[in-house]
Amino acid sequence: MGCVMMRKCHLNTCSVGIATQDPVLRKQFQGQPEHVINFFFFLAEQVRQYMAELGFRNFDEMVGRVDMLEVEPAVDHWKARGLDFSAILYSPPVPSRVARRCVQAQDHGLGEALDHKILAATRAAIDTLVPVEIDLPVRNVHRTVGTMLSGEIARKYGSAGMPDDTIRIHLTGSAGQSLGAFLASGVTITLEGEANDYVGKGLSGGRLIVYPPRGSRFAPEENILIGNVVLYGATSGEAFFNGVAGERFAVRNSGATAVVEGVGDHGCEYMTNGLVLVLGSCGRNFAAGMSGGTAYVFDEHLNFTEERCNLDSVDLEPLAETQDAQIVRDLVTRHLELTGSPRAKWILDNWTAMRSRFIKVFPHEFKRVLGVSRNRQAYIPSQRVAVLAHVEQMPHGQLQNGQLQDGQVQHG
Repeated sequence: MGCVMMRKCHLNTCSVGIATQDPVLRKQFQGQPEHVINFFFFLAEQVRQYMAELGFRNFDEMVGRVDMLEVEPAVDHWKARGLDFSAILYSPPVPSRVARRCVQAQDHGLGEALDHKILAATRAAIDTLVPVEIDLPVRNVHRTVGTMLSGEIARKYGSAGMPDDTIRIHLTGSAGQSLGAFLASGVTITLEGEANDYVGKGLSGGRLIVYPPRGSRFAPEENILIGNVVLYGATSGEAFFNGVAGERFAVRNSGATAVVEGVGDHGCEYMTNGLVLVLGSCGRNFAAGMSGGTAYVFDEHLNFTEERCNLDSVDLEPLAETQDAQIVRDLVTRHLELTGSPRAKWILDNWTAMRSRFIKVFPHEFKRVLGVSRNRQAYIPSQRVAVLAHVEQMPHGQLQNGQLQDGQVQHG
């Protein structure tokens, strides 16, 4: 496809236009589908040559033939010295009736998928766009709940999906992996319970709401609610999580909006677009390779700037602009409405004091595209910063002896 192995895919500066969203660089892309087809023809031809040399006519004859393998004694490298492959290369004596290759198709259990019940209950809504609401229990054996449903919606309406909240699904229990993967526009999944990894993978316009059981007594902001790699590669939609997520939250997010009450290591890694609000503590290496979108982090322990964030590709700023503060407050308010989050209520009740604890994570590349200048110093909330007001919004009479009143800082 034209890759020259510059190994800077995460910097958005791919000179041959492959691993970048820069429109100027994308014009350099010269790849064609025929190039890939041609490569695989060459690959297949070479494989057939090797097979002929070994005396094999097809792949089935090759499976399990460890006797045809030879180990190169790479004693010159200290890492390989002393390695014993005898267990890997051992060929157990078994009768000829025992197959050495796959002869029976794997049963993926798709017939037991929860989506079959969901599709049966929502078929009329998909066909007529008349809103419907259903309640179902969910278990951790139910994987990719909502994905078959989204496939049906995509076949009928394409990427536009359906009007907001046409289908509302209320789940209770512990969801399996990939809850709401590729969830289409018009579908809202609300889970009272917990979920495994990959929640909202490839989220495509739908809405996900997850909160602990109403009768639970633990503090949601201190407990894991969802697993790792949540919202991986999401393109659009919303997600509200009243609890803590695992590692790599919103990795490669390219358009979704999410609110969560804490994340593990590598949050917002390689994020290219979208909006993320974290209302609690973060793990290490936050924003590594982040080239687009915006994140707002509530610096709960006053250690985000110096210990938690990877500053190689982002600037850290206070909620200086009125617009930023309004975005955060609106998201916190919506999070409270949808999940009943005690943390969200506490922040709103103490908004004046809590506002300065929020940090805006602003990627360098995004700033460059917007024409915004870089910051010289990362913001640390422990340093008291007054609330900024737009000069054009400032009421007359607040300048006294050439100084602004307390709580205001002049722009520029």
